[in-house]
Amino acid sequence: MATDQTQVSQDDQIEKTKQQIRGLVGEIAQLSKSDMAPEEYYAAFLQRVIQALAAIGGAVWILGEGKRPQLSYQVKLSPNLLDNSSEDAQKHFRLLDYVIGSGQPALIPPMSGAGDEKMGGNPTQQLLVIAPLGHDGAVEGLVEIFQRPDAQPNTQRGYLRFLLQMCELAGEWFKNRKLRNFSDKHSLWAQADQFSRAVHESLVLRETCYTVVNEGRRLMGCDRVTVAIKKGSKCYVEAVSGQDTLDNRSNVVTLLGTLASRVCASGEPLWYLGSTDDFPPQIESAIEEYVDQSYTKSLAVIPIRKPQSTVAAPTTGGQTEVAANSGEIIGALIVEQIESEIPREILTPRLDLVYEHSARAITNSIDHSNLFLMPVWRAIGKSAFIVQARTLPKTLTITGTILALLILSIAIPWNYDMYAKGVLQPVKKRDVFAPQPARVLEVLVDNGARVKEGDVLARLESDQLKQQLNEASGELSKSTKRLDAARDLLSRIERNGTVSEIERNRARADFESETVAVKSLAERLAILQSQQEKLEIKSPISGRIITWDVKKLLDKRPVDVGQVLMTIAADDTDYEAELYLPERRVKHVVEYRNKMQAKDSTKDLAVTFIVMTDPGISHSGEVLDIHPGADPSEEHGNMVRIRVKPEGELTNPRPGATVTGRIHCGRAPLLWCKLHEAKEWWDGTWFGL
Repeated sequence: MATDQTQVSQDDQIEKTKQQIRGLVGEIAQLSKSDMAPEEYYAAFLQRVIQALAAIGGAVWILGEGKRPQLSYQVKLSPNLLDNSSEDAQKHFRLLDYVIGSGQPALIPPMSGAGDEKMGGNPTQQLLVIAPLGHDGAVEGLVEIFQRPDAQPNTQRGYLRFLLQMCELAGEWFKNRKLRNFSDKHSLWAQADQFSRAVHESLVLRETCYTVVNEGRRLMGCDRVTVAIKKGSKCYVEAVSGQDTLDNRSNVVTLLGTLASRVCASGEPLWYLGSTDDFPPQIESAIEEYVDQSYTKSLAVIPIRKPQSTVAAPTTGGQTEVAANSGEIIGALIVEQIESEIPREILTPRLDLVYEHSARAITNSIDHSNLFLMPVWRAIGKSAFIVQARTLPKTLTITGTILALLILSIAIPWNYDMYAKGVLQPVKKRDVFAPQPARVLEVLVDNGARVKEGDVLARLESDQLKQQLNEASGELSKSTKRLDAARDLLSRIERNGTVSEIERNRARADFESETVAVKSLAERLAILQSQQEKLEIKSPISGRIITWDVKKLLDKRPVDVGQVLMTIAADDTDYEAELYLPERRVKHVVEYRNKMQAKDSTKDLAVTFIVMTDPGISHSGEVLDIHPGADPSEEHGNMVRIRVKPEGELTNPRPGATVTGRIHCGRAPLLWCKLHEAKEWWDGTWFGL
């Protein structure tokens, strides 16, 4: 019975082991289908193989330069095998070279070796199970497993078969990786072809620079690319990737131009990777100032030189073509990484490609732009089609029509009017002011209310004035009591004939002093009471309140001395339009007014205006007065006020309504009437520049 239970337990253990191995094989199969990085894949693959074989350790060797095996990942590899100078390591490497050359798996017993030293041997105490890694017959590396040597020969051959199966699964990962690399290279060459065609499409310098920075950024995969063009001894930023326009006054653009100028002056490419220890002081300071503003992690500033020949110079040490070229420096190519972290060994080949095409395209654009009178020739070339045989009749017809219209616009007279906006205002109105700093206690009227002269409009209160009244009243009461006491004392002294003259004079002086104090305090109290009475705001005239929503505007709010509380328009008032004319136009109005009044002093300028509360009706009037000064306006600049008296009465006038008016200044040629504002703008903007 015990024997049967032991057999069942062993069977269960064997079944669990098999399931565990199947699980590990499944994991290796999934890993081989993934796009893991080589270092991650080798570690995960080897750990699972060692676990499935219950091995001591292992190593993954990948072929490097000269097809020499290089250690990529290891588990419990003997230190002697890592020391290239030791005899054991050399013997082991010869064994690996032999397996790579044969392309066949091998089981190498411990402490064994062939008679031929070129075949190497196993200098360790473990059984070596070695199988090649690769795909389609191509060896990419080796997997080496260190196993215990005491297993049966059938078991050892089972180790080798299992390892070969796992290497076949790993071959799928190598095949997928090779396909991905091929796809990436194909995509890169397609992008490079598109970039080379795009940068040579235009000979306009700015368009070429914008193409270089935008297409170059896409090709290199960095965060920002900038082109700076050298003018004299300085470089100026011409284009930045992702930006349609540049603010040349910004700190970032200015500092980047300074950095490019100093690098171009040195003539050597600059690679900044976060440290400025080895840079010259002038370049170090420029980089630090720029990085503080732009938060760039790394950047490369490559001086752009004019190519001397179409044969590309060889590059060494990852440097760009510019290092071997002695042409004239015409600018700089700046590549920045702000969030991305592309290794330099990947970025440099792409930068070489971008630089080579950019240098030639920018050189061609600069040479083309520097041709004598190139803007003129370009404009002539674009407009040459208008004088061709097929389009010449149309060109002559259009030109004749334009000349005829121009002549007519000069010959035909037209009304010369100055347009202005303004407001409708009552002629008789009074503003109500706050007499002193106070708080509005109550507002008794509202917008549109009719009031009579002397009606109470609002009541104010002042805590400060109330306190001063109480203090003055208390001091007056005390002073009055002292005056009564002094009067009684003086009366008793004058009735008593034995009192000396000195005491009598002192009593008279006290009485007179208290009399003056009481009078002064009484006058002060009267003034304070008068101020208290003025806190009751009364209407200065009879009329109508024209301040909008005066209750909401003032109720329970503090006011200051001289602040306008509300405005009252008189009942019998007329209305006038107050126009605001820009100061650049007032010259025409004043000149024509003086000319007209020189002939007839009783006449003034005629004005036609409409009130926006009733825009369908046009009103006539004449100028009453032109203010001699100009008042500043936040919206329109300096404006000159012109008062206009309407002819006749206005229907239902509303104070403050918007008015649009035309001041008639005689007649002038139609062309001048329509374009005089353009000439005024030109004179005001460009005069003296």
